[in-house]
Amino acid sequence: MADIRNPRLLYIKGFLLLCSGILASALLLVDHPSLKSATLLAVAVWAFARAYYFAFYVIEHYVDPGYRYQGLLSFARHLLRRRKGRGAANKQE
Repeated sequence: MADIRNPRLLYIKGFLLLCSGILASALLLVDHPSLKSATLLAVAVWAFARAYYFAFYVIEHYVDPGYRYQGLLSFARHLLRRRKGRGAANKQE
């Protein structure tokens, strides 16, 4: 499948993702209406957003500028390959 390149479709996709997140959050809070649930949901959303930012921006721009990730699975494979390579280098020493 080809990447989406049409700016209009990208905006629609972003809007639909935003709507999905708002709807899911609202349904969770309707099901469990408490300050604790709202706080935990907010922390989870914030933490996952920061982890995503770390995986794609920080790693590409500061840790490994030569590698371009295609998604979270690509990122995980890259980490596993680096870890295996480091283990082999340590065994040779």
